[in-house]
Amino acid sequence: MADKEENLKKEEKHVDKDVKGEKPKDKKKKEKKEKNPEDKNDAAKLKVKLERIDAKIQALNVKREEILKLIEQAQANAPAPSS
Repeated sequence: MADKEENLKKEEKHVDKDVKGEKPKDKKKKEKKEKNPEDKNDAAKLKVKLERIDAKIQALNVKREEILKLIEQAQANAPAPSS
């Protein structure tokens, strides 16, 4: 009998979480742009898209280099493990 009561309490908690955790569907829906299949054939638009991607890649490479430097510094400053 106690097991059934515990299970009911657990189910009630799950229901409460679902109700509280739900996002209202009516609030500010963002509309997606419809993709134009002709854009895949437009060289100018494709070049712009490629430039955006290249810019993102360059920014990520800069961050990568910074992180590699930090790793090297951390390894240089870390005391050697004594065995």
